[in-house]
Amino acid sequence: MKRAILGAAALLLATACATYREDLNRGQRLYEENQFERALAIWRVLEDDMDSLSLNDQARYAYLRGMTDYRLRFRSDARHWLGIAAAIEKEHAGGLSVEWKERLKVTLEDLNHDVYGGAETFKSGGSTVTETTTPAPGDTPEAPPAEPPLPEPQP
Repeated sequence: MKRAILGAAALLLATACATYREDLNRGQRLYEENQFERALAIWRVLEDDMDSLSLNDQARYAYLRGMTDYRLRFRSDARHWLGIAAAIEKEHAGGLSVEWKERLKVTLEDLNHDVYGGAETFKSGGSTVTETTTPAPGDTPEAPPAEPPLPEPQP
């Protein structure tokens, strides 16, 4: 009896993992067909079960989710998911093709401009801005207190 229950649980787990991978494949197909809204609907449903995917499939999911968000102009979400894809791929290489890695790099650079702006234009020492400070009223340093006068001699 116990063996039958364990077998059923293993079968259910294998079926669930296969379903997640099928959802991932379906979402990728929709993405490749430029049906981004439909792909995003699949990504949102799959998000809660992302950890059930293999690490390579997690990198693939995060990349496709990020690129779908990017195509739909959800830039902050795109940056989030592409950052996750880059981190997974860095730790566990093999989930993304060479072409996808290059596109990931270029897209993240574009999205990082939203956050960091044109920081590359200010190379070390390239800024001409000079910071000056003016003390606020009442914050001027006072002269040290004068020493008390010496007592007058008594006759």
